[in-house]
Amino acid sequence: MGVRLLLAVGAGAVAAVPFGLLLLLVEGAWPPLLRLDAGAARRLHEVALEHPGWTATLRFLSDWLWDPATLRIAVALLTGWLLYRRAWRLAAWAATTAIGGALIGVLVKVVVERARPSLQDPVAEAPGYSFPSGHAMTATTSCAVLLLVLLPLVPRRWRGLCWAAAGISVLGVGFTRIALGVHWFSDVIGGWLLGGAVVVLTGWAFEAWRSDAGRPRTDVSEGLEPELTDEEPEPPVYGTESGSRDR
Repeated sequence: MGVRLLLAVGAGAVAAVPFGLLLLLVEGAWPPLLRLDAGAARRLHEVALEHPGWTATLRFLSDWLWDPATLRIAVALLTGWLLYRRAWRLAAWAATTAIGGALIGVLVKVVVERARPSLQDPVAEAPGYSFPSGHAMTATTSCAVLLLVLLPLVPRRWRGLCWAAAGISVLGVGFTRIALGVHWFSDVIGGWLLGGAVVVLTGWAFEAWRSDAGRPRTDVSEGLEPELTDEEPEPPVYGTESGSRDR
């Protein structure tokens, strides 16, 4: 178990490399990145000012449908349902990924202390520091949790739509934050990369947990715990004997 957990930590560290490189560029104020950030902010802000109806839609998506509070409530409800189903390990993974991701995001924001865009005639405002985008990071971790937990319950022919919905949500959150002028382009990329690193780390740790319980490796297309469809999803070492899976 110890070796497998070390491998999980190593996988998380490798996944965090792109974020680390981006962080160095942000902290070093790399001119090409600053030009990209400024250009994207300026162009999208002009569009937002010219199309108030479009901007109102983006604000609804960002402040309500894809708001971090909304996504965290969804994950909390899912975790409660997993506890009801006695899927203890999966519930622990969901909670750890969501809470750990949120804490890491706040910590990085405080350390970096990057200012948000300052635009003339802003169409939206947001408190706190800018890098990485909390909305983008929360969308990444929350959509990953919802997707990887619920996939075993979805018929195979519909799973592609689930992946597409998760991808559109993550990308859509990032776009709304840039278009509303409350984040730089690199903030959003940073949120995606850091959120992805958290999911990789916790996901590998969960896979190590499965191996320790004597369960086979799973393909990501099957979700983290295909046995969730069983009457007793926990393996014998953690609970009662697993039932036969409904295929």
